[in-house]
Amino acid sequence: MTHRKAEILVRGEVAGLLSEDEEGYTFVYSTHYLESTNPVAASLTLPLTEEPYRNRTMFPFFDGLIPEGWLLDITIDVWKIDERDRMGLLLACCRDCIGAVSVLPAGED
Repeated sequence: MTHRKAEILVRGEVAGLLSEDEEGYTFVYSTHYLESTNPVAASLTLPLTEEPYRNRTMFPFFDGLIPEGWLLDITIDVWKIDERDRMGLLLACCRDCIGAVSVLPAGED
């Protein structure tokens, strides 16, 4: 399995890093973000903390950012991404989500 990483932005500011490996998923807020003025949690289910969050499956909040229905069908068809590849779908579709949270492949601006 490839190790993929995504920067999680909250209101345009890099808030943390979501990574995928053979163990599952890890999300951790950046120290810089936590020490910034008025940091906001990405989700109520992921409160601000220095401790990393770990889960065997995609965190429900991030999974909820992925399109559904006909838009998911178009995404799968156009980008040739397996519907079960939740990280791939998140990276492909969630750069400009409705709301405060965006997802970018790590290392991109």
